[in-house]
Amino acid sequence: MKTRITILENKDCELISEEFKKQNWDKPVKQYQNYLVEQTNKQRIVLVYWIDDKFAGYLTVKWESYYSYFRENDIPEIMDLNVLEKYQGRGVASSLMDEAEKLVFASYSKIGISVGLTKNYGKAQRLYCKRNYIPDGNGIIYNDNYVKYFSSVRADDDLVLALIKEKRLPTTAST
Repeated sequence: MKTRITILENKDCELISEEFKKQNWDKPVKQYQNYLVEQTNKQRIVLVYWIDDKFAGYLTVKWESYYSYFRENDIPEIMDLNVLEKYQGRGVASSLMDEAEKLVFASYSKIGISVGLTKNYGKAQRLYCKRNYIPDGNGIIYNDNYVKYFSSVRADDDLVLALIKEKRLPTTAST
């Protein structure tokens, strides 16, 4: 099995959209074309994972997050991590995150990610905890806004908990 990670190219946009359509996920071609424009403008990078030259998944890193806490603290955000169902459980998401963290930690001390709170995000929640992501301390967020005490929000994909991982500096042995 040959695996590789590439940067999104124009020729990938339709293919990725079609692969998600096969599993009834709404990921329009225009979404990836917009990502490509943002990538060209250095606002985002899109990492694409391939297994034996077949598309398996992708993630994006948004260099300036929409979420105010990340933006104000210069924390790039992993956004839109998706792996085709037939490739889940094979380390695709972890490999994409390894690559994203390597890119981000080359220039930044922290990386952020937000995760949904409903059961369908359970695998992602566990993965991020295992990878040492911790809550940013601001509570839950809905549509990039803090949820205030006693407020009501809808439990959907926009209800998230923001997490942060800090770059680990190499330890030196004391003499």
